[in-house]
Amino acid sequence: MTAQPLDMDTVSALVAAAVAAPSLHNAQPWRFRFVRADADLRLYADLERSLPRTDPDGRGLHLGCGAALFNLRVAAAAAGLGPVLRLLPDPGHTDLLAEVDLRGSAPPDETLIPLHPAISRRHSSRLPFRDEEIPTALMERLCDAAHVEGAQLLFPGAWHVRSILELVQDAEGREALDPGVRGETAQWARTEPPPPEGAPQGVPVEAFGPVPRVTTVPVRDFAAGRTMPGRAWASFEENPHIALLGTACDRPADWLRAGQALERVLLQATTDGLVASVTSQPLEWPELRWAARDPLSAMAHVQMVVRLGYGPEGHASPRRPVAELLDIL
Repeated sequence: MTAQPLDMDTVSALVAAAVAAPSLHNAQPWRFRFVRADADLRLYADLERSLPRTDPDGRGLHLGCGAALFNLRVAAAAAGLGPVLRLLPDPGHTDLLAEVDLRGSAPPDETLIPLHPAISRRHSSRLPFRDEEIPTALMERLCDAAHVEGAQLLFPGAWHVRSILELVQDAEGREALDPGVRGETAQWARTEPPPPEGAPQGVPVEAFGPVPRVTTVPVRDFAAGRTMPGRAWASFEENPHIALLGTACDRPADWLRAGQALERVLLQATTDGLVASVTSQPLEWPELRWAARDPLSAMAHVQMVVRLGYGPEGHASPRRPVAELLDIL
């Protein structure tokens, strides 16, 4: 049966919501293709936007694309669609990460619709949070959000939090000694203001946040040792709320699921009045990533370190226009 044509404004809106997702260094490593005849929206990895020194196995790229996929699912539900999703549908084309059949006959997933307003509000906040406890019920809701997507969210105990903070500091030191990694960070996070026409990718200088007065802060310093005259200093929370998001296995399909789980957690947190930032810095070094896991937990592979709390919303990072990354056939 031939699919009924889908309005192109709807398709563009779905992609615009998808690309609001976070990605490593805001590289936005995705592109989309819509096949009119099948109402099939395909998500591809944009390998030209990979980070070979920081993310050599593409794990971070898959996480970002998974987050974009979840935003697309939320926007589809809000538009009254019940799409059918297939991850990694063609083993012969590993850059094809997902196919989304927008003709899906299932009803819209109503659990996703309340998250839709949070897509445009969610920003990474690298600003200080208040030393304020997060209610247990809210933490449980975030854990449930990860579980629904096939991942696990764990709030580690005090000793483990301190260990994670030390691993972040260790990763900072390793990055400082690796010119390849430093150069990649400098490529995507520039310390000078953007040109008048703007820069539609990367981390803008306004989103770096202040310099922490102490070194054990779970926030990546995108300045990477470069001088920034006039950059403010600030005291961050003494007892940050850290969560680890992870999976039982560690294959590309697991990374895509983890990315969807991460974005579901972040949108739920935004909906519930929390702000967040994420860092994969201690997970970019194999020996540190192994040390980040909780030996008493069933979580075998940590995929992301999430910092949550109450405080100011972060500065929005730019996004490429939909016309640049959506092909229509």
